[in-house]
Amino acid sequence: MSEIFTSPRPSRFGRTVGFRLVGIGSAVPPQVVTNADLARLGCDPEWIVARSGIHERRHAAADVATSDLAAAAGRAALEHAGVAPARVDLLVLGTFTPDMSIPSTACIVQEKLGLDAPAMDVTAACAGFAYALVTAANFLAAGTTRLPLVIGADTNSRVVDPDDIKTWPLFGDGAGAVVLESGGSDAPGREHGLLAYALGADGRGATLLHCPMSGSRQPVSAQGIARREQFLRMDGRAVFKWAIRLAEENIRAVVERAGMPLENVDMFFLHQANARIIDGVRDALGLPADKVYMNLDRYGNTSSGSIPLAMDEAWRGGRIGPGSTVVICGFGGGLAWGTALWRL
Repeated sequence: MSEIFTSPRPSRFGRTVGFRLVGIGSAVPPQVVTNADLARLGCDPEWIVARSGIHERRHAAADVATSDLAAAAGRAALEHAGVAPARVDLLVLGTFTPDMSIPSTACIVQEKLGLDAPAMDVTAACAGFAYALVTAANFLAAGTTRLPLVIGADTNSRVVDPDDIKTWPLFGDGAGAVVLESGGSDAPGREHGLLAYALGADGRGATLLHCPMSGSRQPVSAQGIARREQFLRMDGRAVFKWAIRLAEENIRAVVERAGMPLENVDMFFLHQANARIIDGVRDALGLPADKVYMNLDRYGNTSSGSIPLAMDEAWRGGRIGPGSTVVICGFGGGLAWGTALWRL
């Protein structure tokens, strides 16, 4: 594991422009679970706030799955864009908590929204939205899509162990979505799209955040359930250390490749995993607090949903809008990461 810190894997950089964000939306379950609610499970409310900055999170009802949250967020984004579902020609869904192993959750969402378009899941854990966005952006650049819908959604309450009192309080359920459309620039030298991006992965850290009994390596068994191996396991200390270093270095590298000073970026949207991670990256980059969006105090870690959920809140609050330049940075299980400087 020390190799992850002493010789980190490199990122792969790219640039994909010529598209705009024309719609954005999000969805969270109505059930609010506060830290006080978790006290009955043996969780210390003060410890949760001190270690993560989280005060509450949302949990989906028993009959609600990832596809339901994803479809609700997608519907909101389409309504915001004023786009009929029939016009969407690609659906890319970032999630690591699919409804089931087959079919893809994207196919289920396609039916729920009434789309007539190719649909696929992208699995990159908490970097899922960044990976899905870059995937759709490159379809746009290739000219094979003109109006894609990109969604990040996870129902973490189904895969985190309630008996793991250090991990259970950190996660919540939620989804966010964006509608993209082919488009040029609003002025010379002001292209829209991903002015620079970086994707990376390091499988040496695969076991730092994983669900042992959730696929072909270890099929579901009574013995595995007795050992609670169907639930997510996380080495929080190692992931924390890796995430701060990775996010700071990746953000700095992406912004430099785009030729834009950090101070010219309108807003930074880091994966909402932990307030101490976000604060650590902000301090390392010398960013003012009002430029680094944070809403994990109310939603916890929503994995693939965290970045678009935060962006939707910022958009509705008037903090970003058409033409804004933002940095997104997702990081987590895999280990996988994705960072982009994005002119909306």
